[in-house]
Amino acid sequence: MTVKEVLRAHSAAHEDASAETKGEGGHASSVAPAATVAAGRASQELGVRRAEFELAVHLGLIAVTGAPGGGRPRVHEDEIARLREQPGFPDALVERVRTVGTARGAALLDIAPARFTRLARAGCVSPVTFYLNRYRAVVWLYLADELAAFAAREPELLAGRTPPEMRTMLESGADWRARNWRSQRIDRLLDRTTDPWARTAVQASALDPVQLAEVVDDPYERAYLVRVRPEPVFGRPGFMAAREAMAELMLADDPDEILWRRVNLTLELDSARGDRPAPRPGDDGGARATPPARTGARPRAVRPAPAAEPAAPPACTGASRPAAVGRTTRKGLLARLGWRGRGAG
Repeated sequence: MTVKEVLRAHSAAHEDASAETKGEGGHASSVAPAATVAAGRASQELGVRRAEFELAVHLGLIAVTGAPGGGRPRVHEDEIARLREQPGFPDALVERVRTVGTARGAALLDIAPARFTRLARAGCVSPVTFYLNRYRAVVWLYLADELAAFAAREPELLAGRTPPEMRTMLESGADWRARNWRSQRIDRLLDRTTDPWARTAVQASALDPVQLAEVVDDPYERAYLVRVRPEPVFGRPGFMAAREAMAELMLADDPDEILWRRVNLTLELDSARGDRPAPRPGDDGGARATPPARTGARPRAVRPAPAAEPAAPPACTGASRPAAVGRTTRKGLLARLGWRGRGAG
């Protein structure tokens, strides 16, 4: 080997080593970052419509990751590959997010639409999303998979006379559709974060400003809850009427449900305060923040013991309703909440 060949080989080896060790200051790392694609591209590669893709993300079926520097979440290419390798792709994924309204849901259960509506109002089936029709009325949509599971689980409710307890509840005007939608939405948002303040913000989103101020009396904490509140990664209503409907449906509107949310908020707030204080004006850098995580992997935090709201009212399940709080803590917790209930003096 000539001297020139030796020098050329040494130079090439040096350039390769430099390329692998480049870091800060515009240099590239030897470990390439995982490739991601935008939501529109991901839905195309998965062969699903955009609405189906967004619902799959909401349900935790597709994991997404926050874009560097903010912006809309993106999907890792390895997540797309994982989904494409699943049996029955893409039909199986499409079926898991298939939604139906009242008419198609009734046909799926082989019952009359009026009976389906009664079951939904009684809380036996829960809507997963909604849209506004041309009259700006809320139209609830249900997962077809969940309706099929309900039919297999409660076949006696699909035929014959309505159970007396359910009939009494419906005659009083009860309607659990919005309440169940809120409950499921809150649970899914809680599953996506382990940060105590973000979890507190999720619970706070179900209370109006007056109720919230009674539980969280510190204005700096309330402002921080607005800042860290997780939002659905996709599917935010675009039209003003839809945003107004979403804001109205988000708020608990029954005294019993409001109590559930105040209890859960109080417990999550205690956990958040124990983790770190909310930032104050003049704080350098504010409170510690958690890095963006992939959504859909469902991180599980060590949670306080919030009062679990029943998935359905006893008129549907026949089960007795759990107590709002444990016997040993009820008086002290309700005193902190300042709760007296509707009609109290």
